[in-house]
Amino acid sequence: MLHDEQQALVVDPGDANTVLDALQRCHVQLGAILVTHHHADHTGGVDALRRATGAKVFGPAREAIPEPVNRLMDGDQMQTLGLTFQVIDVPGHTAGHIAYYCADMDGAPLLFCGDTLFSGGCGRLFEGTPAQMLASLSRLANLPDATRVCCAHEYTMSNLKFACAVDPANEALASYTSAAQTLRENQQPTLPSSILLERQINPFLRTRQPAVIQAAQSFDPSAQDEVSIFAALRQWKNQFR
Repeated sequence: MLHDEQQALVVDPGDANTVLDALQRCHVQLGAILVTHHHADHTGGVDALRRATGAKVFGPAREAIPEPVNRLMDGDQMQTLGLTFQVIDVPGHTAGHIAYYCADMDGAPLLFCGDTLFSGGCGRLFEGTPAQMLASLSRLANLPDATRVCCAHEYTMSNLKFACAVDPANEALASYTSAAQTLRENQQPTLPSSILLERQINPFLRTRQPAVIQAAQSFDPSAQDEVSIFAALRQWKNQFR
C-alpha cells in the first residue's frame, strides 16, 4: 500500500480484510487498486475492496480480472496520488503480466513488479516461455539503478539460498545474504530491493556472467545460449531445496 496520508493505492490485494484494516489504521481512503496479473493471491480482495471503498481498479489488458477494470498495456500511463505510473508488459509468470513504474516518488523511482522479479529470484513460468521471461527481466534490469523494487512476496531468503548455490564467489551476494538474514531475524522485511542490487546479486539477471553460465551448464550441459541458460536456471530453481 502507498498513501499520502489522505488517499491510498494498493497493489495486488489477495485479501480485502488486511487492506481494510490498514486503511483504518492509517486513516486513509482507498482510491485505486493496481493489479499485475490474474492469480487469486493477487486478486482475491479486489471485488470486496471495490464494493467497500469505490476504488478504481487498474489491471492487465489481456488477463481475467474481476470487472469493471481499467485495462492497461505496455506504454500506457495511469495517474493516482499525484503520481504517474508507466505500464510495462512483462510476460513470463503469466501471459499478460504487467508492471507499474513511477519515475519519481519521493525522489527516487518505484517499481511494482508483481511476481516477475523477486529479490534474488524471479517468478515461476506458469504461462510464458523462458525467452519471454528473460526479455521481461531484461527490461526491468534496464531501469535506473535507484529504482525501488516492490515485488509481491517476501521470498528473499529462499531465493538467496539458491543464488548462493549458483554464484558462491559473489561477494555482493554474500554481504546481502548476511544483511537480509539479520533483517528477517528481527522480523523486518528485506523489501524493497533496488535494481542496482538485483543486477549485482540476482542470478536471473546475471545470465551473461561466466560464473552463472558455468553453474547453469553444470545443471544442464545442453544449455548454450542465453535463453537456454536462463531456462536451466529456472528449472534448477524449481527443484532446488
